[in-house]
Amino acid sequence: MFCYQCQETKKNIECTKEGFCGKQASTAALQDVLVYVAKGIAVVCSKAQRVPQEAARFIETALFSTITNVNFSDERLESLIETGLVLRDKLKPQLCVFGDLPDCVIWSPNGAGDYYLKAPEVGILATPDENIRSLRELLLYGLKGVAAYAQHASLLGRNDDQANLVIAELLAATVEPLSVDELVGKVMQCGELAVTVLAMLDEANTSTYGHPEITKVSLGVGINPGILVSGHDLIDLEALLKQTAGKGIDIYTHGEMLPAHYYPKFKQYPHLKGNYGGAWWAQKKEFEAFNGPILMTTNCLMPPRDSYKERVFTTGNVGFDGLTHISPNIDGEKDFSPLIAMALDCAAPTSLEDGEIIGGFGHDQVMAVADKVVDAVKSGAIKRFVVMAGCDGAHKSREYFTDVAEGLPEDAVILTAGCAKYRYNKLDLGDIGGIPRVLDAGQCNDSYSLAVIALKLQQAFELEDINDLPISFDLGWYEQKAVAVLLGLLHLGVKGIRLGPTLPAFLSPDVANVLVDNFDIKPITTPKADIECMMVGA
Repeated sequence: MFCYQCQETKKNIECTKEGFCGKQASTAALQDVLVYVAKGIAVVCSKAQRVPQEAARFIETALFSTITNVNFSDERLESLIETGLVLRDKLKPQLCVFGDLPDCVIWSPNGAGDYYLKAPEVGILATPDENIRSLRELLLYGLKGVAAYAQHASLLGRNDDQANLVIAELLAATVEPLSVDELVGKVMQCGELAVTVLAMLDEANTSTYGHPEITKVSLGVGINPGILVSGHDLIDLEALLKQTAGKGIDIYTHGEMLPAHYYPKFKQYPHLKGNYGGAWWAQKKEFEAFNGPILMTTNCLMPPRDSYKERVFTTGNVGFDGLTHISPNIDGEKDFSPLIAMALDCAAPTSLEDGEIIGGFGHDQVMAVADKVVDAVKSGAIKRFVVMAGCDGAHKSREYFTDVAEGLPEDAVILTAGCAKYRYNKLDLGDIGGIPRVLDAGQCNDSYSLAVIALKLQQAFELEDINDLPISFDLGWYEQKAVAVLLGLLHLGVKGIRLGPTLPAFLSPDVANVLVDNFDIKPITTPKADIECMMVGA
């Protein structure tokens, strides 16, 4: 096993025996082989310059399933590998791709045991050159994030054939003998792709559920039994709300599902009670206290404790052996009756906190008051916007982001999206002329909103360069969707981004220097020093 794709990799070097996330060595091996099979399909589609929908959906699923804290199930990963091998061999004659092909296209296993034997040959260390390896992994992790966002959009009926082809071409590039400069170009192309796909997801969400509205969300609990929904997938939450209507069950959001409360369509369900708990990494304590069933959608599952394991259900790409998985039927619909039946026999949730938090500051809402924002900047009431978006995690070093939020001057406004907000979204930081000092745009899936806000402000101030805005970026990262967002920001020309708690372990010193030299990427230092620099635009 060798894995260093997440921020909490052991000693910020690598995990070799067991993942810090809880992933076992056998699971890591299967994930390496699954990515390898996806690369084979990508090579076939890239050579044919055509990506059938079946191939596009498989590549999305394969890459998404290997994101940190998504799929821990060896059984499900083996099934995906076998599905991919069948699809690869079906596509080759259909797309008329033959001749001299990489090993990932022609490899044929001799049973499941070969998956484990193959893993060392196709994993991270199979690329001997440190810089080529670093760039291949940076590109792959960016594509994992892009694939996740693309799948969210595809579930809502949004697909882009050109984006599917670019995903396949870039994934195929990770097995091609490219130079460092050529791979740097592919990485930047991935950033452009990330912006395209995030825009598609934004359109999918807002056209389906409406533009987010400024909303106060309850943090308390009711007297009814409840079901807790975590992860990111709004379409699963919607299905569950429909199936629980009128049954005396309250539905609560957790983690990155909090922003569901901001969408107009979800406000028609009075039993969407509120938000329970905080970021994904605290789920072991919070899931235990909830008392009722928990539905894990998309990513952010931690290996569950035995004390509540029987109450955790998975769906979509999420997998963990021993948990009940809810799969769609032949019509694509999911039956959540096992959760409903269990909930009716459970006690109401144990209260964790009271009060409420406010969010819903997507690009539509912020731009509706753009004149007020611009006036506040011109008058000096707002001196600086600080984008503190991205991921949260368990490391004590992430208290840095709370300290920055508390230490920023009262004329600074925080723009946020993703679970990073849980480090400061419950603080009483006040407002500036009625503008809250923490503007939550939503999930990491909604990061596009922050880019739109910045670009619109650039237009409002008639600036040629986005970096001339009074905006600083102080980002927390954990997994691969954050890598895609970072590459998207670099594509948009944003420079001077602070990144923490650590720089990625998968960046070799030379590759890190390329990012520093070209984009002024900075590691975070101390809250006091970084605040002083950000407030003067340094």
